[in-house]
Amino acid sequence: MDLSNRKAVSMSPITLDVVTIGRSSVDLYGQQVGARLEDMGSFSKAVGGCPANIAIGTARLGLRSAVITRVGDEHFGRFIREQMAREGVAVDGIHTDPDRLTALAILGVRDSASFPLIFYRTDCADAALDETDIDEALLARTGAVVVTGTHFSRPHSAAAQRLAMRLVRARGGRVVFDIDYRPNLWGLAGHGAGEQRYIRSDTVTARLREILPECDLVVGTEEELHIAGGHEDTLGAIRAIRALTRATIVCKRGPMGCVVFDGEVPDRLDDGIAGPGFPVEVYNTLGAGDAFMSGFLRGWLRSEPLVTCCAYANACGAFAVSRLLCSPESPTFPELQHFLAQGSPHHALRHDRTLNHLHWVTTRRPQPTPILALACDHRLQLEQVADSVGAPHARIAGFKVLAVQAAARVADGRPGYGMFLDGRYGREALFAASHAGLWVARPIERTGSRPLEFEDGTPGGTGSLGARLVEWPLDQVVKCLCFYHPDDDEALRARQECQLLRAQDACRLQNRDLLVEIIAGRHGPLDDDTIARVLTRLYAIGLKPDWWKLQPQRSAAAWAAIGGVIEAHDPLCRGVVMLGLDAPADQLALAFAAAASTPWVKGFAIGRTIFTDPARDWLAGRIDDAEAVAVMAQRFGTLVQAWHARTHEQVA
Repeated sequence: MDLSNRKAVSMSPITLDVVTIGRSSVDLYGQQVGARLEDMGSFSKAVGGCPANIAIGTARLGLRSAVITRVGDEHFGRFIREQMAREGVAVDGIHTDPDRLTALAILGVRDSASFPLIFYRTDCADAALDETDIDEALLARTGAVVVTGTHFSRPHSAAAQRLAMRLVRARGGRVVFDIDYRPNLWGLAGHGAGEQRYIRSDTVTARLREILPECDLVVGTEEELHIAGGHEDTLGAIRAIRALTRATIVCKRGPMGCVVFDGEVPDRLDDGIAGPGFPVEVYNTLGAGDAFMSGFLRGWLRSEPLVTCCAYANACGAFAVSRLLCSPESPTFPELQHFLAQGSPHHALRHDRTLNHLHWVTTRRPQPTPILALACDHRLQLEQVADSVGAPHARIAGFKVLAVQAAARVADGRPGYGMFLDGRYGREALFAASHAGLWVARPIERTGSRPLEFEDGTPGGTGSLGARLVEWPLDQVVKCLCFYHPDDDEALRARQECQLLRAQDACRLQNRDLLVEIIAGRHGPLDDDTIARVLTRLYAIGLKPDWWKLQPQRSAAAWAAIGGVIEAHDPLCRGVVMLGLDAPADQLALAFAAAASTPWVKGFAIGRTIFTDPARDWLAGRIDDAEAVAVMAQRFGTLVQAWHARTHEQVA
């Protein structure tokens, strides 16, 4: 492609730090650690592929990243695009291939040294990458491009990467080469040898040596440097690479960290530039190199000292080997900073609750606020309404669908509107809410239980909460109501706290938002400090829900005290939604005004004030579907207007 007439493009402002090119797949990770892939019973899904992982990893560390790749015109391709966008990666370079499927990788952990891996890449979308996918305008906006060894294995994808390198270098940008050697993707090993990392090949070496002179940074394991340099002695391989390029060379050494050479190669490998190592439990090595590269680039592209780059890289690699998945486990910059400053008392970082919480709250899906929700997860109350008019309980399910229609009418496609819905009577309503794009919270507590018990579908609530949640969509918020007063007797408090921690553990293991609803006023006095005392106690035992749902407070002072507790214990909490307790609309408007004293109140979830009368009339046959929807929409809309009028807050 002619590069002679590109002045207008080359003058584009730099708005990206790095663009990666090549593989993007869906990784399916076997969840049974220690099992053969043949025996896996369930899998976790994540974005995978070296360039895709690096794009996500660098974005989490605060760099502006993009990826050039291909995905299929199907569900997995859309998942990759949507997840990249959620991670803050620019998706301009993700092209949809109408003729090919998205690549897959099936992975597992057999033991501490064996990580079986199968690549499904026969005629897949990203393997078909060619020069037509190279977006000149996108590359004109970046200061660096990352190319990978795998995509030099085929002529058309190699040509695409070479074109990208020329375009970036022509405007003064830098080229990063991740050797990323996978012998079976070069046709040197069978489909079942995906985890094999090194097979000597003069053909591969010759191909990679052509790339080295055009690079500014070369990164690889010792085995990858062997294939690039053509020597099976690491120092000899590095010297061979240095003879071809002035690039900074980074040698990844696993648990020993890394060593960097930015000039002449010394007589000993250990005499290169090194950063601190982090001896941690190796849980899974897959994806560690991509996290390492992300950390190194965070420093290198910001012109930080190479020792700092090594520290970032080694720490990111330590996080990756300590956790199961690839891209989902890459740390965020706040997480990385905390680890470098404070370390961890745990050899197995996956057991560090502080780091795990920081990882979760800085990687969970963003949520527009305020949350303005119509709560219709009531079961016992609607059963009582149905009994009062002689209607069968089975009709409750139909009424909940009407409630969703009312909420959707008020929302009118805007973000921040939602529903509280249960699974007992709300199955079809949950489907309808999902199709309407509403935020959804779903209860796990058994109605009215005190001490708290879970409604898990088994007699007496003795089944597994975690097994039940596996069936729920990930975007449904888990809601847990607990009748808890700070002056409850010690045995009752201990039992309820244990249940709340069980709920949190189940949610964290499955990457789900948890909303904890506290009602204290039914079982003791509700003073200005009552809820603040409850939250202080629950934070002290390690409970850190994403959301709190709290009853209206009598004063601005009470809300200020609640906000102060949240700020002190979990400043990354999503916030508080206020419940209604069947209060009249005018009283709720006053409660909204009192709640404006703290920014932590992020919305409301009102139910019986909206639906009780229309539910009774509809179940009795006195009004039809349209009238029931109209009444609920009018009442919900009135509360929305009251919220905005009293708080002067708009939907984000």
